[in-house]
Amino acid sequence: MKEGMLVEWVKKVGETVSEGQVIAIIETDKANVEVAAFKPGVLRQILVEAGTSVPIGKPIACSAPQTSRLTW
Repeated sequence: MKEGMLVEWVKKVGETVSEGQVIAIIETDKANVEVAAFKPGVLRQILVEAGTSVPIGKPIACSAPQTSRLTW
């Protein structure tokens, strides 16, 4: 498998996420796979919209600790 379809965002930008908490669902050729947060924090930006095919390993979102101040 080289890519999957991002089917749904479970979390929205600005929501707090815990390590291991499901943030999105990716559809592969064999199953729907839950994508979990690697670290606790706040979902800051969605990089791939639902309904988009995404290569395996490509970042789909940015998150940061709740106390971090981000500038783009």
